[in-house]
Amino acid sequence: MGWLRNFWQRINANYWFYPALFSILALLLALWTIYLDRIGWGETVVSFDYIRPARPDGASNMLNVIAASMIGVASTVFSITIAAVAYASGNYGPRLLTNFMEDKGNQLSLATFIATFVYALTVLRVVRVEGANAMAFVPQLSLLVAYLLMAISIAVLVFFLNHIPASIRINSVLKGIGQRLIGDIEKNFPKKNSGAQETQPPKGRPVTARNTGYVQRIDFEKLEKIARDEKDHITLGVRTGDFVHPGVPIVFWTDDDEDLEDLHDDKVRDCFTLGGMRTPAQDLHFLIDELVEIGLRALSPGINDPFTAITSIHWLGAATAELGYRDLTRAFGEAKDADGDRLVLLDDDFNHFVNRGFGAMRSAVATSPTAARVTFDTIANAASLLNDESRLVALEREGEQLARQARKHLTGPDLESVEARYQSFRKVMDSKSVD
Repeated sequence: MGWLRNFWQRINANYWFYPALFSILALLLALWTIYLDRIGWGETVVSFDYIRPARPDGASNMLNVIAASMIGVASTVFSITIAAVAYASGNYGPRLLTNFMEDKGNQLSLATFIATFVYALTVLRVVRVEGANAMAFVPQLSLLVAYLLMAISIAVLVFFLNHIPASIRINSVLKGIGQRLIGDIEKNFPKKNSGAQETQPPKGRPVTARNTGYVQRIDFEKLEKIARDEKDHITLGVRTGDFVHPGVPIVFWTDDDEDLEDLHDDKVRDCFTLGGMRTPAQDLHFLIDELVEIGLRALSPGINDPFTAITSIHWLGAATAELGYRDLTRAFGEAKDADGDRLVLLDDDFNHFVNRGFGAMRSAVATSPTAARVTFDTIANAASLLNDESRLVALEREGEQLARQARKHLTGPDLESVEARYQSFRKVMDSKSVD
């Protein structure tokens, strides 16, 4: 199942799957409608007064026009898509390439045009003009379906022309990343924060990687089954998105068992899918890094776009607030046996996520008075929903570090405005501590 899920993830990030699938379906549809025409359904179609039967020459011309125009439109759509993807990845960061490759609007638009081309070409092949050795044959039902597919393709083209510029707008890009990040947080951490302190799970004999690459997916179900079958406990040593190479521990057998050396380490290694790049699947850090990367690029001296960075900061604040509300200790599965959780995941505490987001952007935010002021407000808003003292301290510490760094980069009225906002931030945090 882990291999199938990873394969489906790769398919979703490619432009060949849906065009290939739609082309096969279009071919089967053409063969089916031609068969229906041959057994007399075409005569039934043209028996209605509002449908005029087509002649062989007219049918051939119409199918030629549809086929030629659809392959031309498909080529243009593909060129526009590649140009948009190149623009977005160049301006917003290469890690966003996966997001645009997974865009179903682009994939299905290209698939529709190619499918219409395949259908028209297949039907064109059976159109016959009456001659000495053959009778005229015009597949009337197939022509009607070709006309309907052409109408659908025109509607898809109109949708595509609106979808492309909308999809590369930075606010739409950040919204997509932010919503996906918050959704993944809710999925990975379904429980509310109980105030318990995160503890490090015990570690035992390591199982090391044999290949090199990023951990793209972990088959948690299979790992738990292995642990139960072996009556042992497995603690993860890496998380999705980590880079491993031969010798790096990926899991630990936590029990001291006399048969420990006989356990099937290769089965454990098969539960980890490695690749040459990180993917959003199972990887919260990847989505956080995308928001951070867009913000850092926007605040770079060559671009100097603080308002794009502010949008990134807002979505980071929403994700941080969601993380602060959740219990970040995880164990796979709801059911426990007498020995507890058989599979223990590698946890990250709240401070880790704050440093991964706001901490990674701090040096750039400190150079922009506008972004710095918004960051103080965003952190304060995230803290307003929390009642965990340790997490409030982490947010307060992040605000203090930002103020210290801003004092080294800003002077004059800019520094005064940031200091004033920092004092407002301190009042909010002090009131939360009192509460």
